[in-house]
Amino acid sequence: MAFVGKKFPDLNVDAMNEMGDTFKVNVLEEAVNNKKKVLLFWYPKDFTFVCPTELHAFQEAMAEFEKRNTIVIGASCDTPEVHFAWLNTPKDNGGIEGVTYPILADSNRNLSSTLGILDITNEEYNEETGNITVEGDNVTYRATYIIDEEGTVVHEGINHMPLGRNVNEFLRLIDAYTHVQEKGEVCPANWEEGKDAMQANREGTAAYLASH
Repeated sequence: MAFVGKKFPDLNVDAMNEMGDTFKVNVLEEAVNNKKKVLLFWYPKDFTFVCPTELHAFQEAMAEFEKRNTIVIGASCDTPEVHFAWLNTPKDNGGIEGVTYPILADSNRNLSSTLGILDITNEEYNEETGNITVEGDNVTYRATYIIDEEGTVVHEGINHMPLGRNVNEFLRLIDAYTHVQEKGEVCPANWEEGKDAMQANREGTAAYLASH
């Protein structure tokens, strides 16, 4: 189910930070109550391979997100305790020490299941035992959401496990949506901050294509 154009699910989820505090985070409320955009990114598992490179990459870009009035939140289905152990593991040993944004611990999979981003296939129900079995690890794909100040999802993207994300692309998308909000123009292909946008009508399209 796609959530673009819809409100992000109104759910409270356990989270962990680098101080070892466990607390509840409601992504929708983070956006609406703080009047900020939220960049929420899911990764499959703590203590794995591509995942720490992404968490460090988002951390390195924190100042850029803050400039854009955007909150960064990570998420996986690991428990808060596992998150804290990983947060205390040095970078040169595969850990994420130094990450300061909150990380959701959706171990009951309430939110990830609602979003439909879990790696499960071929569900089978055994009538004799009443058991349901699935294939897959029942962890999340690399899903990313940008939520605006009203709590509406304006971007949703999902990568398969081996494909790491480009953090700069999310900064570009936030810039583009902010331009739409502030200027009322739309952003054409490959648009970046400082480049020409266009009016959302036939004349605007013609004028843009004529000069590019």
